[in-house]
Amino acid sequence: MAKEIPDLVVQERAGTGKGAARAARRAGMVPGVVYGGDAEPLAIQVPFNELLKKLKAGQFKSTLWNLKVEGHEDVRVICRDVQRDVVKDLPTHLDLMRLRRTSKINLFIHVEFINEDKAPGIKKGGMLTVVRPEVELSVTAGDIPEKIVVDLEGLNIGDVVTISSVDLPAGAKPTIDRDFVIANIAAPAGLASSDDEEEGEGEEAAAEE
Repeated sequence: MAKEIPDLVVQERAGTGKGAARAARRAGMVPGVVYGGDAEPLAIQVPFNELLKKLKAGQFKSTLWNLKVEGHEDVRVICRDVQRDVVKDLPTHLDLMRLRRTSKINLFIHVEFINEDKAPGIKKGGMLTVVRPEVELSVTAGDIPEKIVVDLEGLNIGDVVTISSVDLPAGAKPTIDRDFVIANIAAPAGLASSDDEEEGEGEEAAAEE
């Protein structure tokens, strides 16, 4: 199932250049431009508060957006740059790039863990330690997966889930070119500490001998 693409609602901006951009900022807007996709660049503006909220939510630049501009057809875009004020670190300009459905892009995809009740390690009191709740994948713009599913059935304490052990959606591949860890089943805190104590006692006994 494809991931739902969030809307990014903006307004077409009259005029270009520094004067028009300053006028947009005075009106509480952040000026920007949409380019690429075999179409002419389009000057836009987005309400400052709306953009700031999305930026604070995180991963704005790695999210595929459905751009909505009144009078224009919806188009899929990705953010290529957000210019910020050097002193206040607030957004001052936005660059968006149109994408075709066949375009390859890098996006963070949510990881979902299933069958915790069928993992012997968790039944014994082990804890699921999630190293990567999201994984960055190279995907096709027209077929973005909603999530990556990790099946925990059969996993014991000490077992590790790496990216190579997960079935990825068709056409998707990790952006990191190595077999990295997504999660593991850690021993219960009490068990881990008792193991450490036993090791310590063994070392002391050896030292006395």
